[in-house]
Amino acid sequence: MTGFARREGGDAQQTWVWEAKSVNGKGLDVRVRVPSGMDRLEHEVRSRAPKVCTRGNISVSLSVERTERRMQLQVNREMLDQLVRLTRELRDEVDADPPRLDGLLAVRGVLETVEEPEDDAAQQAREQAMVADLQGLLDELVEARVREGQALHEMAERHLAEIARLTEEARQCAASQPEALRERLRKQVAELIETRTGLSEERLAQEAALLASKADIREELDRLDAHVTAARELLDGGGAIGRRLDFLCQEFNREANTLCSKASDVALTRIGLSLKNTVEQLREQVQNIE
Repeated sequence: MTGFARREGGDAQQTWVWEAKSVNGKGLDVRVRVPSGMDRLEHEVRSRAPKVCTRGNISVSLSVERTERRMQLQVNREMLDQLVRLTRELRDEVDADPPRLDGLLAVRGVLETVEEPEDDAAQQAREQAMVADLQGLLDELVEARVREGQALHEMAERHLAEIARLTEEARQCAASQPEALRERLRKQVAELIETRTGLSEERLAQEAALLASKADIREELDRLDAHVTAARELLDGGGAIGRRLDFLCQEFNREANTLCSKASDVALTRIGLSLKNTVEQLREQVQNIE
């Protein structure tokens, strides 16, 4: 199911923003993008996401900005040592006063401005805050997916109600009534006898049974009713039901195809085509269900 969530946080030195997006997918695919050096947070995402989502393409990203840079001066000892050494080597060759400390420190590169290192406790506290925001982000994503799931539940119920209505309409169709079936079968058997002389009683019985099975749609209608009941039970039961509903859609479509192939009049054909269209609409919605 689709969903979006955003979570912001920060402390005295940094601010961060978590974002999560979810789109439809047959399985679970988690993609993570975090700043370099934050591998532990990526691991947290990959370990926590499957606990709240079992289906969909999940993208989680973290962006971090520094709000305060605490800088300090640092002496480049290697460069300073080189300058002192050169001064001593050139002392006998150059008639000049020895360099003063302020002069050495003024040489470019001897004094460097570097970021003041942060203690481990502050880093751990920040990371814990980021992990807490990550969990809040995933919880919000689940809430968004639940809201969409409720809407999908209502749409699926409407499609199932339409399938049930069309199934009952097919059951009440004149072409599917026992008298109509017997009359059609009688005519087909009569035509069979006229066109195929010399048929044995056994062969004639087999042909008649085949014609009867092709004309009778009661089994298909009973299975459609059973599939509607099963689908409603899945919807009411909740949980990860997307794959099972997808399978039921395949069964719905199979029965609708059979109904169309057995239809002997325009009314029943129309019902079968309407069934196929409704099943396809249901299948499209089922693809979004976890």
